[in-house]
Amino acid sequence: MLFTIAGEKKEYEEGITLDNLIIKEEIDNPEYVTVTINDEFIDKEAFGTTVINEGDAVEFLYFMGGGAN
Repeated sequence: MLFTIAGEKKEYEEGITLDNLIIKEEIDNPEYVTVTINDEFIDKEAFGTTVINEGDAVEFLYFMGGGAN
């Protein structure tokens, strides 16, 4: 099954869930990652049940705080 991760075409087994994809992609700090699939934000509680489908576009996002000087 082929889909896009962070702009790069990748192939994984059919039926892979988002939480398994995070493990296989060795995502840094998975507890802080926000995920979109086809530009839709996915709730962390749904990572274990969200299945990636053929042609999906997955993005891993990290929101960082900062301050003004």
